[in-house]
Amino acid sequence: MKTEDKTLLRSKIESTIVQLEADLPLLAEQAKPVAPDNAIGRLTRMEAISSRGIAEANLRNAKNRLSRLKVMLTKIEEDEFGHCRQCDDPIPLGRLLAVPGEDLCIECAE
Repeated sequence: MKTEDKTLLRSKIESTIVQLEADLPLLAEQAKPVAPDNAIGRLTRMEAISSRGIAEANLRNAKNRLSRLKVMLTKIEEDEFGHCRQCDDPIPLGRLLAVPGEDLCIECAE
């Protein structure tokens, strides 16, 4: 991978990390449990519990993605960076920019 490609990718990863870190507090707030003493109706409470479950999944996914991006940022200077971890073929720069943190080529990801 060319140096300018790595610089572009590093910039993309860093901006994605900043965005995810900014989103985490809001996601954590949305994932808080629904208080039983909240004066809401039965259906609304069920909707709130369902929304909480979705928020918990979003929070978990954001934390996992943040962790993967931080690892990728530390490995960006390694020779094997940008190669599929399964088949060892180079991952196209467009894929790395579109999905920062991905370590599989399209064929292996399918």
